[in-house]
Amino acid sequence: MKLIKELNTSKDLAIKAGEAIMKIYNSSFDVDYKKDQSPITLADKKSNEIIVNELLKQFPNYAILSEESKDDLTRLNNDWCWIIDPLDGTKEFIKKNGEFTVNIALAYRNKVVLGVIYIPVTKELYYAAKGFGAYYKIESKLNKISVSNRTENIRVMMSRSHATEKLKSLLKANEHRISDVKSAGSSLKGCLIAKGKAEVYYRYNLTREWDTAAMQCIVEEAGGIFKQMDGTPMLYNRVNTLNDKGFYILNNLKSQLSS
Repeated sequence: MKLIKELNTSKDLAIKAGEAIMKIYNSSFDVDYKKDQSPITLADKKSNEIIVNELLKQFPNYAILSEESKDDLTRLNNDWCWIIDPLDGTKEFIKKNGEFTVNIALAYRNKVVLGVIYIPVTKELYYAAKGFGAYYKIESKLNKISVSNRTENIRVMMSRSHATEKLKSLLKANEHRISDVKSAGSSLKGCLIAKGKAEVYYRYNLTREWDTAAMQCIVEEAGGIFKQMDGTPMLYNRVNTLNDKGFYILNNLKSQLSS
């Protein structure tokens, strides 16, 4: 499956959207709230506009599912579906801690086949495509990345804004195996596991397809494991976009934590 045009377009758009986000980040901006009380800013909307408009132009036959666009479900009839979070980590954006990303993914017949994650503040780019491997780029340096081979003294990723009591209990039950617990916002957690900087991430509370699609592709192409909490595969372009089973990311099955 050659996805050269799709991958190059996604990388370019993630960077372009990131530049627009940074202009707003470095200014004074207002925060509004959606019906579900999640925050939204002009940066979310501007990034979405840049990405969606260009994808519609370049790939008119592909469907689009984006956090900031109305979903009319016509996408369900299409084998190909872009899955976009134009600003993943809006809470981190508002806190101005730099831990937010632009996520662009592509699913084919419900399986994610391409993922691009860009970190606007540091200008770091992670990307992967099915059978192509996972890569990390900063400035002019490009490296193929892979998960670590560590299965003891494991390093655990934890959400900056969404830690749960269930997760804290799991970590306590496995503290003899854990050497470090690191917090990070947005899809950075999956990127750090893909790059070999951590081994484990468990997410019990709810996310959406656009939160996980790009991250999953990057993790899997780096040799990692990405499953729903019951061990089943995470599929995409579904009727219900809620990832209601939770999920986990591992570098190796031997790193799995026992509850």
